Amino acid sequence: TSLLLNGQEYIFPPAILFNSVYTPGHASLNVKQHFKGWVIETADPVFDQDKASLMDFRVHQDKGTSFAYVLPFSRNTALVEYTMFTPQLLEPDQYDAELRNYIRDFLKPGAYTVKEEEFGVIPMTNEKFSVWRDGVCHIGTAGGRTKASSGYTFQFVQRQSQEILERLLSGQSLSGLSNTPARFRFYDNTLLYILHHDTLPGREIFSTLFRKNKAAQVLKFLDNESSIGEELRIISSLPTWPFLKAAVKQLM
Repeated sequence: TSLLLNGQEYIFPPAILFNSVYTPGHASLNVKQHFKGWVIETADPVFDQDKASLMDFRVHQDKGTSFAYVLPFSRNTALVEYTMFTPQLLEPDQYDAELRNYIRDFLKPGAYTVKEEEFGVIPMTNEKFSVWRDGVCHIGTAGGRTKASSGYTFQFVQRQSQEILERLLSGQSLSGLSNTPARFRFYDNTLLYILHHDTLPGREIFSTLFRKNKAAQVLKFLDNESSIGEELRIISSLPTWPFLKAAVKQLM
């Protein structure tokens, strides 16, 4: 197979099958990130389109780690999302009720219309993923590109896509695609253990992270881009005993 790009011909090996369909495998820790979102349009201009609200933990935590976020598109429209980290899903009408309550109690926009809806479930698991197996390149969540401790996927998919493109253009095998560094898998599995067993409220963990560290440093850590020194400073800001016990479990 060949591709003409900017006047240069690139020769590729035989066809490669890419798979992005996630099929659950063996794992001792499983938490679901499940969410429902509404795009709402308000009668009055109530949003600041230059500011997003992420992980708003003011919602109740009766059923587990729960938060909301708001992504404004304009002064009158925004995506409002209700999200949970729990092993079990809610009933469909419960998501709607939580969204209505959040909009009423915290956003207080007055009259609004729901223009669009979305719903999704993202696996957060300590399953060991293979990016390349039996001639198939597994991408996205199926290739382990969902961060186990937060469910975040988008950034990691972009990096993987860039690496795949670079390898194809240079004629390298995709069997050498990079995987998540071992130390970040250890961090993720430690936090996932706490969330799975509910030994410490998720609201307390994430609130502490952002309260005791600069937001840019926390986001760098969650993006797997931090140095070991930066990671030690962030880890030391968290409650020692619950994380120490969870870390020992992962080492064992």
